[in-house]
Amino acid sequence: MAMMEISIVPMGTSEPGVSKYVAKALKVVKESGLEYTLTPMGTLVIGDVERLLQLAAKMHRVVLEDVVRVVTYIKIDDRKDKDPTFEEKIKSVLEKI
Repeated sequence: MAMMEISIVPMGTSEPGVSKYVAKALKVVKESGLEYTLTPMGTLVIGDVERLLQLAAKMHRVVLEDVVRVVTYIKIDDRKDKDPTFEEKIKSVLEKI
């Protein structure tokens, strides 16, 4: 299992707020059935890499329907030794400070 952080940035919008585009992309995540959490700067999703990449492409395309340009940032953490959880990654760091 892997964890993906994805941030989609719509470009060329008529206003500075982009939450309506983020909401449209998040709806795609919700419909996927994958575990996710929304953060102020992106969305974290857990699943196998192929499914995460397909999801990222679908999120990107759905926002691109409404704007002329989209920049999508993706980070993937893929481990073989254990399945990731949001809580365990945070706990691991906090235990060390």
